[in-house]
Amino acid sequence: MISEFRSRFRFRHLWQGLVGIALVVLVVLEGLNAPHPAMAAATMVSGVLCLAAPAVPEGLFARYAIGAAAVSCVLTVTEAQLSERPPNTPGLVELGALLLLSTRAVRRCPPLRAAGLVAASSLAAVVLPLRIELWDDHLKDLITVIAVCAVPFMVVVGLCLRLYDTLREREREAVRQAQRLEHARELHDFVAHHVTAIVTQAKAARFTAAAGHTQSPEDLDRMLAQIERAGSQALGSMRAMVTSLRDHATASATTRPTGDPAGSRGLRDLRALTEEFSEVGPAAELILAPELADRPLLSGIATTVHRVVQESLTNVRKHATGVSRVEVRISVRPGDPEGLEVSVVDDGEGGASPAAERSAKGSGYGLVGLAERVEGVNGRITSGPRDGGGWRVLAVLPLDRTAVEETIACDHA
Repeated sequence: MISEFRSRFRFRHLWQGLVGIALVVLVVLEGLNAPHPAMAAATMVSGVLCLAAPAVPEGLFARYAIGAAAVSCVLTVTEAQLSERPPNTPGLVELGALLLLSTRAVRRCPPLRAAGLVAASSLAAVVLPLRIELWDDHLKDLITVIAVCAVPFMVVVGLCLRLYDTLREREREAVRQAQRLEHARELHDFVAHHVTAIVTQAKAARFTAAAGHTQSPEDLDRMLAQIERAGSQALGSMRAMVTSLRDHATASATTRPTGDPAGSRGLRDLRALTEEFSEVGPAAELILAPELADRPLLSGIATTVHRVVQESLTNVRKHATGVSRVEVRISVRPGDPEGLEVSVVDDGEGGASPAAERSAKGSGYGLVGLAERVEGVNGRITSGPRDGGGWRVLAVLPLDRTAVEETIACDHA
């Protein structure tokens, strides 16, 4: 990729250099059309200055443009006073460069500065034909065409290019914002889940020690092994995210989230997820509909199911109280064979979930990111207290491949 980029860079600069040399040659030939050597040299200098002005760096453009327009005007006024002037061309390359100055000024400069530069370059372009030896009706027609047609046209071109740049920058910012949101969701989904497990296990160990219970070496080894495993998983997730951020091809792939653990293995990872949760928390039971056990799913759907379950279990671990059992149910939606239901229910104490309250106040991002992910595959998610106590998270996702692909296509468009 780097060698290909360098090749394109060299080819572009070579092409630009050849065009620049050809234009300079034309400026020299037009200068030789002058009747005197001094006039020829002045015409060449003015033409080269005007030709170089559109290509100077952004910070120097205004000064160079004003200087080139001023030199062109001074030369035109001086030649107009002489009895001998060029018989054929006043400097058409210089005229084109002056018009390009107006276009670049409108495209790149603030409005007030652009207005001043357009006025200066347009004046120099309009009076440029006065360098010709024969002043007749054709000369007046040429000046009229430049003033009425050429100058407004180049200004309109500059406005169109300015609008195009604005729209392109907004599109790039939208892509960057989408990537930032995707990375924020991935960071929360992976790292927060593993770090929460570490914090919970460490709290359990401290609570046991504070209560005066003697822990056997086997129990200590088991708890430390669980903390070590969660830490290793968090490090692995961070490495996957760093790799994604450093690899532009991976970072731009929005259809396959960073560090996707479920995309290639369907729903099989859910069993390991619930078993891991049960080791340091209340018992979690996975109920997976038989027709879904071996059914291939789109990567985005399988990953979203995994995230819904993962985030729900993390919130139970962090916020719920009095929970003895969590039920994770994955099934086909009743009456809709192309709809997938993901339900995570706990039997904790009734009332509003602290996680939901935090999200409503804007300090929690887990449920917000989860809702964005579910909506991104044309699904919907609800959460709230259930009758009899506890909390329920319910996500409805499409199993229809067409619906998901159309949603992803609309996001890219």
